[in-house]
Amino acid sequence: MADADDDDRAAIIAANAEFYRAFSSGDFAAMDALWSERADIVCIHPGWPPVRGRRDVMASWRGILADPPSPAVQAADVEVYLMGEAGLVICFETIGEIFLTASNMFAREAGRWRMVHHHAGVTEHRPRSAPRPPSGTVH
Repeated sequence: MADADDDDRAAIIAANAEFYRAFSSGDFAAMDALWSERADIVCIHPGWPPVRGRRDVMASWRGILADPPSPAVQAADVEVYLMGEAGLVICFETIGEIFLTASNMFAREAGRWRMVHHHAGVTEHRPRSAPRPPSGTVH
């Protein structure tokens, strides 16, 4: 029998996957539906200053999603941390051979996990699950 924490973790993982599906497909309606309607929200895109408030955060996503990334952004090495009515996802974002680290915060709102914070930044590290590049040595 699964406990409530397992159910919450699974629901947060699903919400996080929906975020990356909407991101990769340029689905603004899905992205908009994912973000909180009530909480103060913040988004920090790589190289940007913090974007605060639902109107400005969604405007930033509208612009970004008008030209979705190719190849698609995918989450790797997803870890969930529960904190009562909030859940934090730490993961890597993979875009082809480019890797970023990301933190995605979700809050329970009207029975759903809704995004309240996203931050992604460049890293020199690779996800554990990413294939290793060739060593450059030929034998």
